[in-house]
Amino acid sequence: MIKAALIGAGQRGTYVYGEYALRYPHQMKIVAVAEANEERRKSFVNAHKIDNDYVFSDWQALLAKEKLADVMIIATSDDLHFEPLKQSLEKGYHILLEKPMTNNEAELAKMKQLVENYPDRIICVSHVLRYAPFFEFIKKKIDQGSIGQVMTIAHNENIGYFHMAHSYVRGNWRNSNTSSPIILAKSCHDMDILLYLVGSHCKKIASFGSLSHFCKENMPKGAAKRCIDCFYQDTCPYSAPRIYKDVNSWPGYVITNDHSPKGRMEALKNSDYGRCVYQLDNNVCDHQTTIIEFENGVTATFHLSAFSHDTTRIISVMGTHGEIRGDLDRNLVEIFHFDSHHQETIHIDVPETQIGHGGGDIPLIRDFIYSIENYEPSHHIKTSALLSIESHEMAYAAEKSRLTGQVIKM
Repeated sequence: MIKAALIGAGQRGTYVYGEYALRYPHQMKIVAVAEANEERRKSFVNAHKIDNDYVFSDWQALLAKEKLADVMIIATSDDLHFEPLKQSLEKGYHILLEKPMTNNEAELAKMKQLVENYPDRIICVSHVLRYAPFFEFIKKKIDQGSIGQVMTIAHNENIGYFHMAHSYVRGNWRNSNTSSPIILAKSCHDMDILLYLVGSHCKKIASFGSLSHFCKENMPKGAAKRCIDCFYQDTCPYSAPRIYKDVNSWPGYVITNDHSPKGRMEALKNSDYGRCVYQLDNNVCDHQTTIIEFENGVTATFHLSAFSHDTTRIISVMGTHGEIRGDLDRNLVEIFHFDSHHQETIHIDVPETQIGHGGGDIPLIRDFIYSIENYEPSHHIKTSALLSIESHEMAYAAEKSRLTGQVIKM
């Protein structure tokens, strides 16, 4: 069993890493936590029975102590990763770092130099899609040559209208000045999975997109500032009372720590999650298209869009001898063979307990723990920091292209 300290007991810290520790106590125990929000901190401490001497209101106080555990899990906001990472490495911790690694391009270069200084340390980034059975299966088929030589990939991230409203209009990632551009915050996952499938470095990238719908110009006439006061609350697809009607499922349970009807109503009255989606300070794109050329000649298009019913990723991998099509949410893969005209339909089996990101969350944590217990070098981790950096560089380049209209050579 490994011992872990956690910085940031928010959604990922509590409901992914914390839940894993509670579910598999023989593998991991969280023995220390730093969390600024008192209510979240108390709830987490009670759930994990953490000694008061190992409970902190900020990460600086935690890292001022001598090393308390084997692992430091860093699940803070995008702009608070570099210093906790640096100091945790200096203290001797292995690292599990939430994505994006940083929302600061200059810090990314510093991170690369930093992690190179610790070759014996396991530094894992939560690019969990590499561990999703869906993408593992597609990667296996590509490597086996099932569709010949890969020529091009069309990859779509259907964010989902309610997910967009929750996370990128009302939520913490709505404004790139305080978080990250959406191509980084949401889709460094997708840049990473394209690198994983293609098996080559990015050569050129171009991107186009904008915030077109979630702005004051599209506000219905007479709309109130809060959905609970609005004439349109029963008909608007982005109505907060409709999106957060169930506090026992995502995203309802993350808008408040009090999951009672009273707690939900307080959140709708007082938090950003109850505000009109047309009257916020959001500035990130609600749709964006990115075109990529890789060094091995493979090309790819990537589309992210708020305007979809399902929250899923849809992919088509086109090769010289066949095509692979897949839908992550349905865990469905189809393979078309040009020579035999044969079509395979495969339903990917994902255990019910393996929830999150197509089933990738639990295998990533498990592999991280295994690598520590077996002293595997960090580069054997499928989502090591050094591997993950390129996806971030692609995201920054795509955003630069979107803003300047230039094709960016990597």
